[in-house]
Amino acid sequence: MKEPGEYYRVTRERLAGMMREANDEDWRTPVPACPGWDVHAVVSHLVGVVEDAMAGRITGAPPPEITAEQVARHRSTPPEELLATWAAIAPGFEEIITSIDSFAAALDVGAHEQDIRGALGRPGARDSELIRVGAERMVGMLDCGTPLAFDVGETAYLNAAAAERGLDAGDDVLRARTTAFEVFRLRLGRRTRDQVRALEWSRDPGDLVDRLFIFGPAERPVVE
Repeated sequence: MKEPGEYYRVTRERLAGMMREANDEDWRTPVPACPGWDVHAVVSHLVGVVEDAMAGRITGAPPPEITAEQVARHRSTPPEELLATWAAIAPGFEEIITSIDSFAAALDVGAHEQDIRGALGRPGARDSELIRVGAERMVGMLDCGTPLAFDVGETAYLNAAAAERGLDAGDDVLRARTTAFEVFRLRLGRRTRDQVRALEWSRDPGDLVDRLFIFGPAERPVVE
């Protein structure tokens, strides 16, 4: 498993490489997973997070007012300048998030890469190590009062209650068969309640659905 800064760097470079080939229309494309934002706004936010962290203005996830300011700050910044700024300042940020073991920063850039790919209809990196490791970690930290397992291929991602109970506990463990990508997206609020209910569950998840989201849920279906 990589360090947080390495996950961030690999994802940043992949996303930036794709955006260097994007045209003006691509940059103006609305992003359904981030209502009210276009692709330029999402990249502006990513750059703004690094700028603000390096300047000491934030020490964690930025609140909505700072996020909005990040987008406004770079509204008129040309795409090539935006990408150049990100490339120049990100290495120091990547060193910091590794030193403080901030996996959340890697999850954020991974989420926004997929937001942009979904908006542009350019799927990719859905089986990246960040997606797989991030999905498993986000299930492990899920405290929903119910033993829960997501069956991903031949692997089971378990929350703490399921790990303690053991998968041989039968019906006591609520299970859903899906993909690491879907787990990653739903945990970060890129799915609606109905989309999550539509997964292949071992039994009706009921109100548990509302406890599966770190952010969100999405108000409208995000189809990728």
